[in-house]
Amino acid sequence: MVEISGNKVVLKKATDKDINELYFWKYEEKKQEAKKWNGPYIPEEKVTKEEYEKTWEEEIFPNIPASLVIKSEGKAIGYVGSYWVGRNTNWLETGIVIYDSDFWNGGYGSEAYKLWIDYLFTSTTVHRLGMSTWSGNVRMMKVAAKLGMKEEARIRDARIVNGEYFDAIKMGILKKEWVQKGFSIFSL
Repeated sequence: MVEISGNKVVLKKATDKDINELYFWKYEEKKQEAKKWNGPYIPEEKVTKEEYEKTWEEEIFPNIPASLVIKSEGKAIGYVGSYWVGRNTNWLETGIVIYDSDFWNGGYGSEAYKLWIDYLFTSTTVHRLGMSTWSGNVRMMKVAAKLGMKEEARIRDARIVNGEYFDAIKMGILKKEWVQKGFSIFSL
C-alpha cells in the first residue's frame, strides 16, 4: 500500500471514510470554496457515491494509483491525482485540490504536490509531468513554479470565470529537470 509522509501531510490510498469525506467536500459542502479555484470554468455534474468510489480504483501503472488522498491531522483535506495525456510519450497531467480551506496558505498543498511529483518520477517511467490551470489561480501557478515547472503555454482569454475572461495556463517539468533540481522526498 502506498503511503508517502511529509512534515505536514501524508499521501495514501483512500479508505472508505476518506472517500466519504472527499465526496462531501467535492459535491455536498455548501460553500464550495475550492471550486472557486479548481477549474471553476468546467461544469461538473454530480456523480453517485458509488461512481465516485470507482474512480479511486484507477491506476496509471500496475500498483501505481491515479490518485491519493491528502491527510493532515488525521483527516482527509484533499487529493492529488494524475491522468495520461500521452502514454506513448510517457506524459502525465497532474493536479492537486485542498478542499478544506483551513489548510490553505500553510504549505500543505506545496508539500503534497512535491511528494506526489517525486513519487511519480521515482516510481514510474514517466518522462514529463504537466498541470493545467487558469490565470486567476495565482497560488497554483506559484506552487508549480516553486517546484520547477515552467509555463509552456498560455491560451489567451480561453476561460470564463464569473463573466470575466482569463488565460488557460499549461505548466510542466521533465524528469531530468526534477533530478537536476535535487528535489526528493528526503529534502523536505
